[in-house]
Amino acid sequence: MQVALVGCGGRGTGAAANALATSGPPKLVAMADVFKDKLDNSYNGLKKKFNDQVEVPDDRKFIGFDGYKNAIDTLKKGDVVILTTPLAFRWVHFKHAIDKGINVFMEKPVCADPVAGKRMLDLNEQAKKKNLKVGVGLMVRHCRGRQELFKRIQDGEIGDIVAMRCYRMHGPVGSAFTPWSMKGDMSELMFQIKRFHSFIWLSGGLFSDFYIHQIDECSWMKNGWPVKAQAIGGRHYRGDNIDQNFDSYQVEYTYEDGAKLFMYGRTMFGCNDNFSSVAHGSKGSAIITTAAHTPGKPRIFKGQNQSRADMTWAFPQPEPNPYQLEWDDLMAAIRHDEPYNEVERGVRASLVTSMGRFAAHTGQEVTYEDYLTNKMEFAPDVDKLTFDSAAPVLADANGKYPIPEPGIKRDREY
Repeated sequence: MQVALVGCGGRGTGAAANALATSGPPKLVAMADVFKDKLDNSYNGLKKKFNDQVEVPDDRKFIGFDGYKNAIDTLKKGDVVILTTPLAFRWVHFKHAIDKGINVFMEKPVCADPVAGKRMLDLNEQAKKKNLKVGVGLMVRHCRGRQELFKRIQDGEIGDIVAMRCYRMHGPVGSAFTPWSMKGDMSELMFQIKRFHSFIWLSGGLFSDFYIHQIDECSWMKNGWPVKAQAIGGRHYRGDNIDQNFDSYQVEYTYEDGAKLFMYGRTMFGCNDNFSSVAHGSKGSAIITTAAHTPGKPRIFKGQNQSRADMTWAFPQPEPNPYQLEWDDLMAAIRHDEPYNEVERGVRASLVTSMGRFAAHTGQEVTYEDYLTNKMEFAPDVDKLTFDSAAPVLADANGKYPIPEPGIKRDREY
């Protein structure tokens, strides 16, 4: 089996390493990015670790906005392409992989607005007709410990879930620390792509890219999706940061039965750090995530205080790494021609996450059904971008980009 990598940043390189570590072994045969230094660094790291499995000569290293086509075109049916560029390009690359009959692994999130989400779902109908296997990088779903926790919760071990809490609070991420005035000869478009977490059109901002995992894992344990959200958030110590993100977020998600998920996000120095997810049931409680994506160390308690004395179950340690497990599962499905398509769940997780971001950025309560009717498309011509293109969002004369203004901009995020 052959693999091509489209998007050679840290996450793409990590996904490629996980792919090459599966049985077979597969070979990496093509790479594409819009930044040559990123491609070169990724290639050198992978070549050093997987020398015999990395066969990417210079004529299969593609630089440019159309590089994804060239990389995918090197593959044959049954091979896999890794799509790990910023999410704005996801549907464009997915479409070409489908046209060529290539299996896909794509990173989350897969969309930042309902228009792109619906486009992804339409494309996926074609993927399913071709029996393509498609993985989406919500790797926690492949964690064996959380899978066992899900089963126990569904069997009633903590009773009915009435509330959940999740926290992603740490120092600054997703901020364009480099002032706009220092971008030098780099074009506006390339400056933004280089700092994609800073711009909503490219990534959904830090909210979508970082918080989706815990919103997804909590909704998994609830075995349902939120139907509405209300939220607050704000910008605090900005300095020269020019990104579109807030520094703090608090979202109250409501499920169909009235149960709540309280999501807390903060990216500020000097504050309490917390990276965890918790479920509270009518008969007990559970820790879904302890302090990081892996190891999750899921546990169940007979009460709400979650003291060691009240613990009734814990998944044995050490846990297998879910980043590797998601690739083991995808490759096994390809080799054995088993049904495998995570796009619908990936789109739903992406849109539910974006609904919470929208609620915080506009200051409005929003239902999922109403959010789906929102016509805001952050990057409508992303498939036409070239090195000479203008960026979908532009800075003002002071180098500042448009930001959310809750209560003022009530039907759009900026």
